[in-house]
Order: sequence, then C-alpha cells, then structure tokens
Amino acid sequence: MTTLRSLLFALVLAFVTPPFALIGLCIGPLAPMTRYRILTKWTDITLWFVWHLLGIRFRVIGRENLPARPGVILCKHQSAWETMALQHVFPAICFVLKKELLRVPFFGWGLSRMPMIAIDRAAGKDALAQVLEQGTRRLAEGFWVVVFPEGTRVAPGTTRRYKPGGGWLAHKAGVPVIPVAHNAGEFWRRNAFIKYPGEIIVSIGPSIDGAAHSAEAINTQARNWIEGEMKRLFPHHYRGAAGSVEGSAAAGEDEEG
Repeated sequence: MTTLRSLLFALVLAFVTPPFALIGLCIGPLAPMTRYRILTKWTDITLWFVWHLLGIRFRVIGRENLPARPGVILCKHQSAWETMALQHVFPAICFVLKKELLRVPFFGWGLSRMPMIAIDRAAGKDALAQVLEQGTRRLAEGFWVVVFPEGTRVAPGTTRRYKPGGGWLAHKAGVPVIPVAHNAGEFWRRNAFIKYPGEIIVSIGPSIDGAAHSAEAINTQARNWIEGEMKRLFPHHYRGAAGSVEGSAAAGEDEEG
C-alpha cells in the first residue's frame, strides 16, 4: 500500500506541476508577494495529498517563539518535505537556493517566478554578497528568509558543518534568527521514491538577536539549539557515535545555501 500511495503521489506531482509552471511564466510582471500568493497554491494542493494520500502529517511546537517581524530561519534539512511545509508553518518565506534549480523543467520554471534568493555557488565569496543583496531586499518586501545551514539534505541522526551565510545575513540586516528542528527524514528520505506515513514534529526555537551577535556567534547558538533539540526529540536517531559524525559521508554533496 505504501508503494502504491507513493506512485499515486508521483502522478499527482506530474499532473499538478506543469500548469503552475505555465502560470508562473505569465505572472512575472506582478509584485513579488502577489506572485508568491498565487504560486503557493501549488504547495497547498501538494500538501493536501501529502497529508491525506501519503499519510504524512505534522505538528508544530514553539510557535510562541516567532518574532513579530521577518527574520532568517535556520532549519535542519532532511528532505523535500520541509521546502513545502515551511510555507504553511511560517508567514511568507523565500529560500536561499542554487541557481541550477531554476533550470529544472516545469518545477524550476515556476520556481524562478517565486521571490527566491538564487545564488551562484561557484562565485565563492561573491555568493555571500548575493545572499546579502537579495536577502536584504526580500526581508524589506516582508519575506522570511529560509537557509539550510548545512548546505544539503542530511540523514536523520547526522550533522554537517553549519555554513555562515544565514547568520551573516541576519547580522548585517539586523534581523532575528529562528532555529528550526524536525524529523521529516524519517518518513520522506533523501531521493527516495517511497514515502512512509507518520507524524513529523517541527520545533521552533527561541529567536536569536541578529543585531546583537556576530555571524559566528549566531551560527554557534543556532547549531547548539538545533542539534540539541534533535537529540531531545528524536533520541533514537543518536544511539551510537557513528550516527552523528560531523560531515558524515552519508550526507552527500551540497545543494542549498
């Protein structure tokens, strides 16, 4: 049954995605927030099927920690699930992502019309300038900026070095940082066709004052909270030292911000 549900979900994506890509190509002249509201209807539809077809549900703890103004969200990255679900957890958001994703047929075309922060990672240090320039603009437009600080999807129970981009943006822009932990990888694994039913817990941590701390201090505080919360909520993934080795080879190559 799980395999059948996963197959049906893949068919849903194949049916729903192309029309929204075409819509995206037509609404380029509209304001960023208007485009966001229109194109996130794709997420609404997709998450309905994730919930009711795949049986993957979620609950959020720590909503009281959300600041009143947009900030930078530093989030654990385990699957494609959080790229959709965070749009239901937070107010309007945008992601830091690699430019190559915008060239993916249909999905990338629609994504290119979303108010994202697309960076050229081959640019080295200039990539940080791209994050600051585009991120500051998105924050001013009212978007919360999502950064996956480990740079790629990691398996449950593992961690990689936290990159400085998100903390650097928050410090330079003087906005709060919101750390987020979750266990989506238990049910929606990296590059896996089969998705398993279950409940994902999304935990939002206390905000960190970006204006009052250096980028390095922000990164350290966010990492300590996220990794500590992962071990508190999901201790079964951390039994044995091998599962939590820094920079585990199982995490694969970098993908996003």
